[in-house]
Amino acid sequence: MALSDALHDLAAEVSNWGRWGEADEIGTLNLIDEAAVVRGIAAARTGVRIPLAIRLDANGPQLGTIPGRINPLHTMVAINSNYTGGDDDATACWSDDTITMGLQACTHWDGLAHVSYGGFIYNGFPAESITAANGATRCGIHKVRNIVSRAILLDLPRALGQEILPPGYPITEDDLDAAVAQAGVQPHSGDVILVRTGQMTYFKRQDREGYLLGDQPGLSLRTIRWFHRHDIAAVAIDTLAMEVYPCEDPHLMFPVHMIQLRDMGLTQGQNFDLEALAAHCAADGVYEMLLVANPEPVTGGTGAPVNPVAIK
Repeated sequence: MALSDALHDLAAEVSNWGRWGEADEIGTLNLIDEAAVVRGIAAARTGVRIPLAIRLDANGPQLGTIPGRINPLHTMVAINSNYTGGDDDATACWSDDTITMGLQACTHWDGLAHVSYGGFIYNGFPAESITAANGATRCGIHKVRNIVSRAILLDLPRALGQEILPPGYPITEDDLDAAVAQAGVQPHSGDVILVRTGQMTYFKRQDREGYLLGDQPGLSLRTIRWFHRHDIAAVAIDTLAMEVYPCEDPHLMFPVHMIQLRDMGLTQGQNFDLEALAAHCAADGVYEMLLVANPEPVTGGTGAPVNPVAIK
């Protein structure tokens, strides 16, 4: 199914193709300049560090509903192995291991090559630039080396007087504005926005089905202009889908992904654990922080794991 005229118009309105040159492959991450980094450093007032990643193990959020996106499989390949042949107390023995996983099966950033439509990825590069042999030869996650900036937590449930957003709740621009007002911090160009829905609570209760399956709250198409207007560098959320599910148009899968990644060049993060951060922000009333969240530079990857840390 093709995009409707309205969505084509929206995509054209928020498009960043060519904004940072014809060769650009990182999109809105260009907005993280020195001023954005300094603003983030200034937001780290106490040195408290709050990790935002979920665990990497076979009990991750994947349940086989997305082909190929498997939870991490950890295998020991050497256990106290003696490589030198020595047999005394001074002989070192080594243990090594491997991991096999889907790059989006955990707390991760999506690269801009993650979504295409109309035969193109971000900035007009052809979708055929993604190959079996080399992965994303354009807009791959290995191009991303600069996600260190000020972040703002938008705690939607707290702003809307709820514990967890209802299943299938479509977050709107008004909701984001309400959370900004509750946080008392205005977003600036180059900021990263962390969106809490409360959905991660299910995963932390070991209710993987509740986290993954069924309806999910998330960003709606009505938030697209908000992120463009504020020149946000990246957005991360505490759900698997990022956007509201079921999608707003039952005949069009993940239109927010399509426009944010392909047209805006806006890097997206999913499966961020924002629960401890939300509790800390509620306790001290401070919703801005320094975020250090560079992904693993997987060459040709359409996404990659990240171990983000919020420093308050």
